[in-house]
Amino acid sequence: MTIMTYNVRNGKGLDEITDYRRVASVISQVNADFVALQELDSATVRSKQKVVLNEIASQTQMIPHYSASIPFQGGKYGIGILTREKSLKTESVGLPGREEKRSLLVVEMEKYVLCCTHFSLNAGDRLSSVAKIDSLTQNYKKPVFLAGDFNAVVPSPEMEALCKNWSILNNPEQATFPANKATECIDFILVRKKDIEKVRITARVVGNEPVASDHLPVWIKLTIDND
Repeated sequence: MTIMTYNVRNGKGLDEITDYRRVASVISQVNADFVALQELDSATVRSKQKVVLNEIASQTQMIPHYSASIPFQGGKYGIGILTREKSLKTESVGLPGREEKRSLLVVEMEKYVLCCTHFSLNAGDRLSSVAKIDSLTQNYKKPVFLAGDFNAVVPSPEMEALCKNWSILNNPEQATFPANKATECIDFILVRKKDIEKVRITARVVGNEPVASDHLPVWIKLTIDND
């Protein structure tokens, strides 16, 4: 399957044009099975009361799952997951953020678990988030994947803490931000270390899309051994 993470900046490109179709086109070209999306308005003044995740889901013909991190402009602002298949269960959990609260979205599928997050700009909050995510995901018997914008690079104390129990699947040497002249990788796709032997990576890609968002899209292709 293909797992993708993309901070879409609420659909607003570096040309300052908000275009959900453009974002959806990036996703559709990848033909991902699972997409972790960050920076999504839901029925806000800024989005003209549109639910941005639903707009993208409609264009990609995928199933939306939303986690509101904070109230914003009469609506909500947060993260989302798109899937090809229906989920068994979804859960949204708050994470710390001094500048704004953050969240973790967990979507359980039949054979694996998919998680999306967008970490705080504060290093201490990022470290606290790592501990909370470790606790929330440790008891699953099926493979668990985590994807998102971590606002941290490798190496850093936060990523070192995260990598005690998680393995990075994309290439951290491939820069993802800023999109028009990427200099650092802060967008990651990971799997729990106890599941790494079940995963075989066949492709690691950072997309060449310098306008649709301020982040580049990241995806991996893999196979999972569930036996």
